Parts: sequence; structure tokens; C-alpha cells
Amino acid sequence: MAKTDLKTRRRNDRKGRRAELIAALFLQLKGYRILARRVRTRVGEIDLVARRGNTLVFVEVKARATLDSAVFALHPAARQRVEAASRVLAPHYAGSCTTTRIDAVLVRPWALPVHMIAVWREQ
Repeated sequence: MAKTDLKTRRRNDRKGRRAELIAALFLQLKGYRILARRVRTRVGEIDLVARRGNTLVFVEVKARATLDSAVFALHPAARQRVEAASRVLAPHYAGSCTTTRIDAVLVRPWALPVHMIAVWREQ
């Protein structure tokens, strides 16, 4: 791996971790309890697992320069990955939750995060 590739990967990882921290703090201010961060499964990774009341929420975090580019990043492959991972993780985190959903938090520079509730609905 080239040195510049490694630098780029590290920079992107730092950017992603910072966005996840911002998203977690933002959700906590909205009354969510963060149960886990960066949970990996054999089928994919969930950025944040949160709970609010009786609702278990799997959160996809996207950090982009603009809102349009962040929304565009919520593509079908991301949906499949997050849905598959949430099915694996739901039994572990559900507890007494009666509802499960997938949200997205879009993080942009110098702007409040955007929380998209139930970003992907059943088709």
C-alpha cells in the first residue's frame, strides 16, 4: 500500500470517527441513549446503536461537505449492509424494545447535523 493511500485512509477514519462522535452527542441531546458505536458483524457495520423509549435505532452516519452529497451517499448498497447488520444485532440489543428502525445522521462542516428518522422504510 502506498504511503499516500495510508494517509488518506487514516484521515478518512479520523473524519468518520469525528462524525460519529458528533452524531452520538447530537442524538443524546435529543434524548437517545447510545448503546454502542461501530459495531461490526459478519455482514456489515453499524455506526451507532441507540435507544429512545421503546425504540431501538440503528444509525448510519454520513459525513460529507454538502447535504445533497450526504443524502446521495445513502445508496442501496449501504441500505442492504445496514439492514443485514441490524437483523443480526437486533436480538442482542432489543431488550424490551417494541420497535426497531434505521435512521441516518448527516454531518456537514459548520452546520447542525440532520437526523433522518426511519430513513429506509419497508418496500
